[in-house]
Amino acid sequence: MINKLDLYFKAAQSAKIGIWKMNLDTEHIFWDDVTKDILEVPQDYKPMNESGINFYTIGENRDRIKTLMEKAMWKGISFNDKFQITTAKDNIKYIECICQVEFTNGTPSHLLGTFQDITTEQNLIIELQSNVEKFSSIFSSANDAIFIIDTVTGIITDCNSRASELTGHDNSKLIGLHNSKLFPVGFRKELRLFLKYNLSRNEYTVNETYLKRKSGEAIPVEIASGKKFQVADTTYLVCFIRDISERKNIASKLNLLSLAASETTDTIVIANALGEAVWANQAYLDLTGLNISEVLGQKPGYLSKGPETDLHSTTIMREAIKNKESIKITILNYNKNKEKYWFELNITTVFDSQNNFINFVGVGRNVTSRIEKELELEKLLAVTSSQNNKLYNFTHIVSHNIRSHASNLSMVVDVIENTDDISEKLSYFDLFREGTEKLSETIEYLNEIITIEQKSNSNKTAIRLKDEIEKTKMALSVAIKESQITITHSIPNNLIVNAIPAYLDSILLNLFTNAIKYRSPERKATLDIGYEINDNYIVISFKDNGLGVNLEKNGHKIFGMYKTFHGNEDAKGIGLFITKNQVESMEGKIEIESKLGYGSTFRIYLK
Repeated sequence: MINKLDLYFKAAQSAKIGIWKMNLDTEHIFWDDVTKDILEVPQDYKPMNESGINFYTIGENRDRIKTLMEKAMWKGISFNDKFQITTAKDNIKYIECICQVEFTNGTPSHLLGTFQDITTEQNLIIELQSNVEKFSSIFSSANDAIFIIDTVTGIITDCNSRASELTGHDNSKLIGLHNSKLFPVGFRKELRLFLKYNLSRNEYTVNETYLKRKSGEAIPVEIASGKKFQVADTTYLVCFIRDISERKNIASKLNLLSLAASETTDTIVIANALGEAVWANQAYLDLTGLNISEVLGQKPGYLSKGPETDLHSTTIMREAIKNKESIKITILNYNKNKEKYWFELNITTVFDSQNNFINFVGVGRNVTSRIEKELELEKLLAVTSSQNNKLYNFTHIVSHNIRSHASNLSMVVDVIENTDDISEKLSYFDLFREGTEKLSETIEYLNEIITIEQKSNSNKTAIRLKDEIEKTKMALSVAIKESQITITHSIPNNLIVNAIPAYLDSILLNLFTNAIKYRSPERKATLDIGYEINDNYIVISFKDNGLGVNLEKNGHKIFGMYKTFHGNEDAKGIGLFITKNQVESMEGKIEIESKLGYGSTFRIYLK
C-alpha cells in the first residue's frame, strides 16, 4: 500500500500536480513541493490552519473556497473547482483544486487533494470567451446584414439584427428560410451561381444585385461572400448584405451632373486641396488646347501665362487658393498654341458638413469677344475725349487768335476811315499788311493742325531711322555750321520705325531746330540722339545741353500752342504743339525731361 501511494505521489509530481493533505483531528497540513512551487513559497514553508485560504483572490474566489472547505470538513462533501489565486510573489494564477474526504467511524477525519496550475489553459479560455463576446458584439451591431447559410440546404441558420432591419422580416422568420427567398425571382439564378462559385473557390467576392423586402420593394444591395467554415459535419457560408440605395442615388445624380458638366460650354475644373486638377470637362480642354493627361495632377493654368498676363491678377488668384477662399476674376490667358484669350473664372471652395475642405471648383468661360469690345469702347472713349479736348483747344485758338487779328485789322480800317490826311492813311497800310500776314499765318497753322487730324489714319511706312536723321542734318547743314552744334547718334543701320514719312520729317526738323535755337551761350552746343526698345515702343531720345526749361513752372504748357519760354524773336510757340499732335496721331507719345540752365531730353515713343 505504501509503495502504491509513493507511486501516486511520483506520478503527480511528474504531471506537475501538487498534493495536499489535512488531518482534521490534529489540524496538521501537508503541502508537497509542487504545491509550494505553484504558490511560489519557499520549500521550508510550513502551512498553518487556513493559511492556504489567504492565497485565494479576495472576493468571490476566497468566499467560494471557504464554503467548499467548510462543507468538506463538517459535512464530508468532496469538491472539484477552479479558482483564481495570488501567489506569495503577487502573481495572478488560475488553479484547479480537487478535494476528497476520508471518514473514520462515519466522521470526516482527513482531507486529501490535488492542486494543479491551469493558468495557461484558463488564459486561453478567457481569451476565447473575450473573442466570442467581441465577435458576437460585432455580429450583432454590424452595419451590414449578416447571414449564416447551410451550404448543403441553402437554409439561413443565423442572422444579426441588421438583417431584420434590411429585409423587414423578424429574425425568427429569417432563420430557417431558404436564402433564395431574399431575392426577386429574376435575380435568384444569378445569386445561386454566385454562391456556388464562392463555395468552389472559397474566396471573398462581392457582387451587386437586388433584395426583396417584406413589403415587396426591391432595393439595390451589395452582397459579399466570405470563406466557408465547418462546424461538426456541416459546412456554412457567411454572407454580408449592404443596402446601397443611397450610393446608387448619389451615383445617378453624379452621372447626371457629370453629363451636364461635360456637355456645358462653360469650362469646369475640379482641384484637390493642393490645387492640383483631378477632373476637367471637354470645354476646358477645347479652350486650353490641352489633353486630359496634361491637366490631371497639375495646377490649372500652369501653361496659361504669357507676356501680357497680368501678374497682379495672378498673385491675387494664387493667394485666394492658398487661403482656400472663393474668388471671381477676369484674366488674359494663353492656350497651348500661345494664342491669347480673355478668361472669366469663378473659383468656389467646397467644404463638407464638418467644415473640412474638400475641393476647389473652377467654372470659367471665354469672354474674349466681350473684353475686346470693352477695350475697343474704352479706346474709342479715350479717342473721343482726346478729340473733344483738341476740339476745345482748337475752338479756343480760333476764337482768340482770329478774333485778335480781326480786331486789330478793324481798328486800322477805322483809323484809315476817320482821317482825311492821305499820307497818314498810307502810313497805316503797313500796319494793315502786317495784320493780314499774321492772320494768314494763324490760318495756315490752324489748317496744318486740321491736316494732321485728317491724316491720322494714313498708312504708316517702314522707315530706316538713320537715313532720316542724316537727311535732316543735310537739310539743316547751314544752320548747324553757323551754330557750331555737334550732333551725334547711335542709331544702327537696321533700326526700322513705322511712321508717316512727312510727320517723321517734321518731328526731326522741329527737335533739331529747337536744339539749335535754344543752345546755351555758355558752352558749345551738343545734341545726342539715342534709342531703346521698351515694351511695344521704339523710344528715340534727343538730348541737348541747351537752356533747358523750368518744368515745375511751365511743364503743364510745354506742348501748348504759342507757348514760348526764352524770349527768342523767331520763337512762335507752334513747333512742339505740332510735334505732339503728329506723334499722337501715329499712336505714339512724347515726353520731356529738362532742367533750367542744363538742357533738355525729348523722348519720342513710336510703335
